[in-house]
Amino acid sequence: MSGFKNFILRGNLVDLAVAVIIGTAFGAVVAAFTAWLTGKLAGDGSNVFADAQLGDLGFFINAVISFLVLAAVVYFFVVLPYTRVKERYFPSAPPGTAEDIQLLTEIRDLLAAQQQQPPV
Repeated sequence: MSGFKNFILRGNLVDLAVAVIIGTAFGAVVAAFTAWLTGKLAGDGSNVFADAQLGDLGFFINAVISFLVLAAVVYFFVVLPYTRVKERYFPSAPPGTAEDIQLLTEIRDLLAAQQQQPPV
């Protein structure tokens, strides 16, 4: 069971799932906007508020509202709990310089010290 917990919490599985959900919902917004825009451009221009165009605009507004509601649900019911659980089981590293950066700094300082010494 701990292997599964590590798989879920360490990998980018949840991030990828959220990206697919949000991407699909945003695709619906783009499709609705495109339908509204092409319906408006296809009209003769004399009556901008024709029934078909208002229907497409309503469809677009509905898609935007659905996207915002879905994004809020995903954030509050998936992202926030996932972040809390991940921090509980895998706390982030304490602030400070990483070990590899410290080693590189030491190497740089040793090379600089060698450069300043006169040749033997």
